[in-house]
Amino acid sequence: MMPPPVEERRFVSFDGTEIAYQAVGRGRPILLCNGLAGSWKAWSHQMQYFRDRYRLLSWDYRGLYESGRPNDPSAMTVSAHARDGLQLLNEEGIERVAIVGWSMGAQVALEMFRLAPDKVASLALVNGLAGRPWDYVFNLNVVGRLLPPFLRGLRSAPRVIETIIAQASRFPDAGAWIKRVGLAARTLDEGLFGVLVEDFRTLDMETYIGLLERLGEHDAWDLLPQIDVPTLLITGSRDAFTPRSAAERMARRIRGSELMVSPGATHYAALEDPEMLNLRLEKFLRERGYEAAPGGAG
Repeated sequence: MMPPPVEERRFVSFDGTEIAYQAVGRGRPILLCNGLAGSWKAWSHQMQYFRDRYRLLSWDYRGLYESGRPNDPSAMTVSAHARDGLQLLNEEGIERVAIVGWSMGAQVALEMFRLAPDKVASLALVNGLAGRPWDYVFNLNVVGRLLPPFLRGLRSAPRVIETIIAQASRFPDAGAWIKRVGLAARTLDEGLFGVLVEDFRTLDMETYIGLLERLGEHDAWDLLPQIDVPTLLITGSRDAFTPRSAAERMARRIRGSELMVSPGATHYAALEDPEMLNLRLEKFLRERGYEAAPGGAG
């Protein structure tokens, strides 16, 4: 499917960084926290499904897509992104919100809860971890040891990386290719994935690599036992980046949490089986007291 039309808005965040955000629908708010490599468009299926009953909001992380870069290069931490999310809620006049985070967005959602638990009505974490994600890739701890120095090396040659990515993304049928190598399920929405790949080409690679480093340093495992809001964890049985075993570990640490394993899904569950994901989210929101008001009223 193609991304739905959204309202494009902007605000100035806590440190003066200009943040672009998107809004669609009406009703009780749902905040969508993006993955690192994807924009709000990765949520297209969810926006289309929920827009007649909820107001869905998302934003471009600082330094990525339409959002500005902070004056302080060190202000790219997961906590800084979480503060941007909280500022977005203030801009919209939202007192409490259901948060759905994908991949890196799970870490951002957890930091939002750490900073302002009274603002969070519930958490739904899709293909995400509580922190230090490189320690879990392919269930190999060695990745967590080798990737940081590798990223520091890449940061010295960002233009080379941009050229490689630009050339690779020009290959036709990017979705078909990623399925052939086993990193996505055969049900992947290839059209939408192609849109995300095209957008990814526009990123500044120096900023992106720096954000990868900050993401790998983030750790919120200590926070999990403190979570006292309804929490849903969704993982794919074939997710190599945030494995099922890590999601199960998170579920054991969050009291009363629910865990759904999507059969055959990889790290791109929202693009591979959106119908199942939408129905599970809808059931979770309804059963945990965040059901949409009749007619989408707020």
